[in-house]
Amino acid sequence: MNLLLEKIKNEGRVLSENVLKVDSFINHQIDPKLMYEVGIEFARRFKNKQITKILTIESSGIAPAVFLGLELDVPVIFARKRKSITLNDNLLVSKVHSFTKQETNDVTISKDYIFENDNVLIVDDFLANGQAALGLINLAEQANANVVGIGIIIEKSFQEGRSLLLEKGYHIESLARIKSLANGQVSFY
Repeated sequence: MNLLLEKIKNEGRVLSENVLKVDSFINHQIDPKLMYEVGIEFARRFKNKQITKILTIESSGIAPAVFLGLELDVPVIFARKRKSITLNDNLLVSKVHSFTKQETNDVTISKDYIFENDNVLIVDDFLANGQAALGLINLAEQANANVVGIGIIIEKSFQEGRSLLLEKGYHIESLARIKSLANGQVSFY
């Protein structure tokens, strides 16, 4: 994923040793060409998993999940962080702590869209402490669905998320693995 690495190098901004700002191409403004390539790469990496659903969390996970869903021809479900008058019953609910926002939210999906024995691929923009992924895993488990893998655009490998998820036996594919953000510089594995 040379395009992703170049975007991170050229447009990413290191805000601290723990925070990388990528809002010019992922988190606020979305680069559709990059998301298209991300979708193709995730499809290639998870091609043998017989995926029936893609699960993400609003909002930054939606774009890569949709391009992947288009590539695999499967539906995308996104967990909502806020209550909606149209999404108020028949819900699966999990708590997710956001490292960046330093807040905990209930995230919800409708039981109408995820089923027992669905093969679910979780997709998100960042992996830091693993809390978003664990919350999404919990939602899939509540539906008795199978989590077949986790696709991450940018992993901060110096934080505990990867090891936490690997300990639980999950297959993780990260397109960019960051070793360090020390001294205002992005260092990749």
